Amino acid sequence: MKQDHQQFRNAPFKELPAPLPAGERVIWQGKPTFKGLALRSFHIREVAIYFGLLVAWRLWSNWSHGVPPADTAISALWLVVPATSAIAVLAALAWLFRRAACYTITSKRVLFQFGVALPMTMNIPLSRIANAALKSYRDGSGDIPLRVSDDKRVSYLLLWPHIRPWGLRAPEPMLSSIPDAAGVAAKLAEALAGQPLPSAISLTQSGASGFEPDALPHSTVAA
Repeated sequence: MKQDHQQFRNAPFKELPAPLPAGERVIWQGKPTFKGLALRSFHIREVAIYFGLLVAWRLWSNWSHGVPPADTAISALWLVVPATSAIAVLAALAWLFRRAACYTITSKRVLFQFGVALPMTMNIPLSRIANAALKSYRDGSGDIPLRVSDDKRVSYLLLWPHIRPWGLRAPEPMLSSIPDAAGVAAKLAEALAGQPLPSAISLTQSGASGFEPDALPHSTVAA
């Protein structure tokens, strides 16, 4: 529908790759959060801790060997420079990946728009989603990995970081670090409930430790 496509022209998100067919409407559109990508996909916190430990070890080592304080400080600064550079590069990559990404849920499919150097789009029909899990974080953001019932294998490297971590054997596309994840999950569950599927579809809530479901906030829907 032309109006569904054009309603995003003045929005801060990407336009849809093509006008939606008649009868299909956009339910939600959004991007990953910069904080989520920086911390959970590019692991800036872990890199900062690693360099912090190196600086502390260098200071302690020089002090224990009787190195003058001025020389000790200069020696530690040689680690601060690469640490700052590494964190800046990771932050820039997180910003670029967020800028290039856009997730869209319609009444018929989930669209992934991504790619920093080469923009790409992946369409997942709702009828192909076998299961969706929700992992929430303290700030309200979260991840929604999608288990796709399709013979075609999803490329883990091509889709990263919009894919469930460490799922190398059975890669699952993922709405990564989206704000108000619980609200988005509810909208996705509602869209899935309206699909005439031959098998059951459910959206499961998982705890902070992983994606294994521990509750079912939405009832299982079967055709």
